[in-house]
Amino acid sequence: MDVPYRPTELISLTYGLSLAESMEVLLLLFLSAFLIASVFFVAVIPGRRAILLDRFQTSKQKASVSLTPPRLITPHEKQRPVRNTSQPQYADVFPPHRRLALADLPSDALKGSGATGLELSKLSPDYSKPVPDKAVSNSDELLDRTTPTGYSVAEIKRLGDFPDYASLSGIPLPTAYEAFNIDTAMPRPYRPYRWPYHQTMSLSKLDHDFWLELDKNYVSVIEQRQQLFQQYGDSVIRALPGSELACKELMEMVVQFLCARYPQHFRLDRVQLVFHNGILDTQTDLNATEPLHVLLQHVPEDFAIMVRDPLTGIYSFRAGIIMSSLGWNLGSKIGLKLSEIHSPVPEYKEKMQFSMDRYFAKKPTDRAIQRGSWGLEVDQPLYMPPGDPQEAHREEQNPELTVDRVHLRVDWQTLRRLPLSGAVVFNFKGLFTPVTEFRNEPYIPSLILKVLKEGKRSIMEYKSTWHTEHVVIPALEQYEREQIDNGLIEKDWEPQTLDESPFFPGWEEKWHRQQGF
Repeated sequence: MDVPYRPTELISLTYGLSLAESMEVLLLLFLSAFLIASVFFVAVIPGRRAILLDRFQTSKQKASVSLTPPRLITPHEKQRPVRNTSQPQYADVFPPHRRLALADLPSDALKGSGATGLELSKLSPDYSKPVPDKAVSNSDELLDRTTPTGYSVAEIKRLGDFPDYASLSGIPLPTAYEAFNIDTAMPRPYRPYRWPYHQTMSLSKLDHDFWLELDKNYVSVIEQRQQLFQQYGDSVIRALPGSELACKELMEMVVQFLCARYPQHFRLDRVQLVFHNGILDTQTDLNATEPLHVLLQHVPEDFAIMVRDPLTGIYSFRAGIIMSSLGWNLGSKIGLKLSEIHSPVPEYKEKMQFSMDRYFAKKPTDRAIQRGSWGLEVDQPLYMPPGDPQEAHREEQNPELTVDRVHLRVDWQTLRRLPLSGAVVFNFKGLFTPVTEFRNEPYIPSLILKVLKEGKRSIMEYKSTWHTEHVVIPALEQYEREQIDNGLIEKDWEPQTLDESPFFPGWEEKWHRQQGF
């Protein structure tokens, strides 16, 4: 049986070299092949160039033909340092674009001269010139720049004011709420308790009709928010350069939603660009009012606008209105990356940072989601900035505290991507429910008890429920016994996330009854 020659032996026999010399020749051949492949990899496959450069720790500045060139450096801005290559990068990751929607718009949807919507819908996005994240994003100097969703600034300007965001995003406008009565309306009774209780984002699909919810406290909450703005200024509302397109887009989407959902109370004069609010009996000139201030004057919810960094693909907080935060405020978070904002959250870095950064990078415009966070509070503290005297109440268990003063606070949040600017927007509002309401809500007392008694300590300490537990736990134990005695729940029921989560069995009947339906 013939025994095959080793590569070094073949080289030695063919060229009359020693085995040591043959080994050197073989190594040179391997090195040459590797270098040729590397040159091909860099020159021909631009979408993967960043990965190779990261591994060799070379400069992160890329040639102009790259999919992710360096962002625009303004005259007042220093060059950003080389990014940390130990973290995942998303510079080449974009959400699915919806340029095809341009073909479905009316023929007059695009203003001025230029290609038609049908023609533009057939063009692929040009991501080689991204809109910068820290320069004025609606500047005429940036008309050829492209947003993360594949639209150029020029195309966005041609779409003008109040385009058809339902078609552009893939999320329909809400159905008109004809039975809505602002004098009796209540928010849905959110009870976002889960068991087993792990630190997750607990996301679910958004019910589009409830992106924004109004209730009977609308007028008083709007007044309270106006007072907070007068007191705290840019610590509660602010827009940084790079967020201009997103702020205008968000404001227009909100106005469109309110007019469609509550037509008996809101109306938009599209010719004069005046927004009519029948509840407050006001008219707002949208040409003369900053977008975030339009939201401040009419919407009792908070908004946080996250803008993509074209160099890394990571999102940072660039604009918003935050008036219902506890222990933090907009001024302490503005400009931070998603992971930096959530740094106080237990296990966020270990369990959620990677998936959240990836989720933001890829999030489509037509898949809005919702989630809820919760806490137990004495009375109804809506806004508690760092150092607020109210924080001291959390450090003691007041022996005079009674259960009727304790409330479940739910921050019900939604998350969606804006279709044109590509920004990602959180919005949320603080909702308070007396703990005494749980008395006739099946399974809720048992589920809360399980979380309070057996939830992971680091998470429960972060939620700061301790200052209420000495009165809440005995009350919930009583409610649980009553529900068992009355046959409302099974005696041997093992606490678990309810099928109706974030609600409870029979919630709609109770919700309708409380509103007088």
